[in-house]
Parts: sequence; C-alpha cells; structure tokens
Amino acid sequence: MTVDLAEYAAEKGVKYFMISFTDLFGGQRAKLVPAQAIADMQQDGAGFAGFATYLDMTPAHPDMLAVPDPSSVTQLPWKPEVAWVAGNCVMEGQDVAQAPRNVLRKLIDEAADEGLRVKTGIEAEYFLLTPDGSQISDEYDTAAKPCYDQQAVMRRYDVVREICDYMLELGWGPYQNDHEDANGQFEMNWEYDDALKTADKHSFFKFMTKSVAEKHGFRATFMPKPIEGLTGNGCHAHISVWDMAGETNVFAMEPNDSSQTAELGLSDQGRHFLGGIMKHASALAAITNPTVNSYKRINAPRTMSGATWAPNSVTWTGNNRTHMVRVPGPGRFELRLPDGAVNPYLLQAVIIAAGLSGIRSKSDPGPRYDIDMYAEGHTISGAPKLPLNMLDAMREYDKDEGLKAAMGQEFSQSYVKMKLQEWDSFVGYFSQWEKDHTLDI
Repeated sequence: MTVDLAEYAAEKGVKYFMISFTDLFGGQRAKLVPAQAIADMQQDGAGFAGFATYLDMTPAHPDMLAVPDPSSVTQLPWKPEVAWVAGNCVMEGQDVAQAPRNVLRKLIDEAADEGLRVKTGIEAEYFLLTPDGSQISDEYDTAAKPCYDQQAVMRRYDVVREICDYMLELGWGPYQNDHEDANGQFEMNWEYDDALKTADKHSFFKFMTKSVAEKHGFRATFMPKPIEGLTGNGCHAHISVWDMAGETNVFAMEPNDSSQTAELGLSDQGRHFLGGIMKHASALAAITNPTVNSYKRINAPRTMSGATWAPNSVTWTGNNRTHMVRVPGPGRFELRLPDGAVNPYLLQAVIIAAGLSGIRSKSDPGPRYDIDMYAEGHTISGAPKLPLNMLDAMREYDKDEGLKAAMGQEFSQSYVKMKLQEWDSFVGYFSQWEKDHTLDI
C-alpha cells in the first residue's frame, strides 16, 4: 500500500521533507519541502535544474522533477521534524534515463522478468577526520595495526553509538561496528535487503554519518584514499539472488543435486552470475571505482598495516580476502572491488547488469585461485589486471558494448562524457609535484 506522505507527516510530527536524488557523480541533491506542500509534491515532484547538478543537461533543458518514492521515506532520527525521501527523476512525463536510481529500477525490473530478485548488503567504510579534512580526528590513534582496536573505537564511541542507535531505531538490523584497518577508520554493518532498499539505505547512511560526525565536531569521509599510506575506504558488496517470493536462494546449490556442478556451494546460476562479474570486471571499475583517487586504493603499495585489503587483479577465490571476489560460504559472494566513492544506486545497477549478462550467456568465471594474491599474485598468468587509473577504466567501460547497453545507452553516453571531462580537469591541474620534479630539469 502506498504511503500518503501528508498523513505520514501528521502522524509522525514531520514538518519538512527532503526530496532527494543522487546525480551521476554520487552527489546527494535535495529540496526541503514543508509538510503542507507535500501532497502536491508527491503527485508532481519537486523541480530541479538538472544542469546545476552533475547530470548531462544544459540550462536549456526543461525542469527535472524528483517525484518522491513514498516507500523510501525515512524520518531523520537526529532531527525528527524532518523526513528524507528518495525521488525518481522525471522530465516531461518520462523517466530521466541517466538518473542513477532510474537506471537501477530498470535493471531490477529486468531481473524480475527472469524471475530473479537480487539482494545485497554493503560494508561502508569511512574515516573520521578533523573538520578541515587534513588529518584523522584522534591524535592517539597511531597503532601500526589499528584494526579492531578497542581503545580507539571507544574514543569515538559517542559517534559510533549514535549512528548505530539510529540504525536500530530505523529497523535496519545493524549487527556489528568496528575500528577498521586504517587509523581513524570505521565500519558499521547492517542486514542485507533487496537491491533498491540497500541503495536507499546506503545513500541515507552516508548522509546520516556525515551529519552525526559534524554534530560531534568531526568530518566523516567515504573518499577512497583520504590519507596517504593508510588503507583506503572500501565498500564491499555481498550478493545473493533469490526467487521472486524471496524464499529460495537460487545461488545456493540444492543438497545432493547431481545436475549441478557445485564449487564452494554456488549453483549453476550463481556461477554464471559470478562469471558475468568477472567478464565485465575491468569495465565495472568505471562504476565501482569512479574517481581519480579510487586508483590510489586498488593499485596502492603496501600500507602501514601491511596490506591494502583491496584487489589489483581480476581473480576469485573461497574465503580469502586478497582477491577481487570472495565466496565466503554457499549461496553468496562478496565483491571487494567497490570503494567509498561509489554511487549507491549505480553500484547495485552494475552488479545486476553484469550478473544478468553472465546468466544469459552462461559465463564461466574462470579458474579459482586460493593463493595469497599479495604475496603470490605474480605467479598467476592470464588474470587481467584492474585499470591503473580512471582514464583506463573509462576506456574499458566505453568499449564494453554489452555492459553499456545493459546500463542504458543514454546513461552510458552521459556518464562517459562527464567522467572524461572530469579526467581532463584533473590532467589540466598544475601540481606541486610537477614543479618539484621538473623545475630544475
């Protein structure tokens, strides 16, 4: 049953709604709408000038309307008079094909047409920095191996506890919080859900974490590599696919089913879905690792803790965290490629696009390697290396016609165009490094 947002406001004491959408670069955009006006907005949407955000539009385009999806409405636990609601972008009565949430919705519908329901969970890592972003906020967080450091996590207990309390209040099912592998870095895990719900929660989590951090005088960042020499921010995705009732995990092999060739408990469909991820991996990076800074995480030298915890090659394995894909148990796998800059909606969309491609073509994921990739990766021949930089990733995406078509040609054309403009901006920047290494040549 559709939620009536005006009734929701009256029942919950909400005075304002944030009608929000996420642009191509992951920027979260919103309009603050009084509850008295939400009935009209629920029907017609809030108006935006798309060109003023990172969408491929011009000032001459007509108004873009973000029509709120009432199923996503979330009352801000830290400011209950405000409710956040995800919007679907529409222009002149048609869905905006390049808008990330629309890209995901289209692919969810395609999966449903094949009787498949994708469920995912994500591990969103973040740093707590000083307000200017120049250094970690805890001057005593200096251990060489700070992962799970109980003293360090307790020094930021007020922030972590507040965020976790809010997730409990929202019914997300959070089940653990920890200090991560880098000094100043944290991770919070909650239960997996349908892909669109996970994307909405991911988007809201970033908003909530930044807001709570600011309240406590810190700055939360999901930047892939905010501190040189430390482990970067990953955003690992755990993936399973179910029947439409959500009762049967079609990735899990039925016990004693001799018609399927089990490997680590993955069904044939699960293996083919994984095959699609492997087949499109180099192009996938353009979405999962979308910034210049991203490639300082996945192609980094050894960090202070001794490992980057990020992949650099297109390989898969069992319960081993040194590969791009880990299969920790029957019926699911973990994609360790994405980083903290990933667009919450495009992450889910590209997983579904690549996986459906694999199922349709019965793709084989290739050989499984159970070695330590950080110590023995050089012994493997034939496993593609991940792109070295954003330009290489964009070129891989641009030549992957199948993945571009699956994500939508209008989206793909706009995304490639705008990311290449971003790359041009980066290479046109004169840095101190250039002077340091060239001034006296």
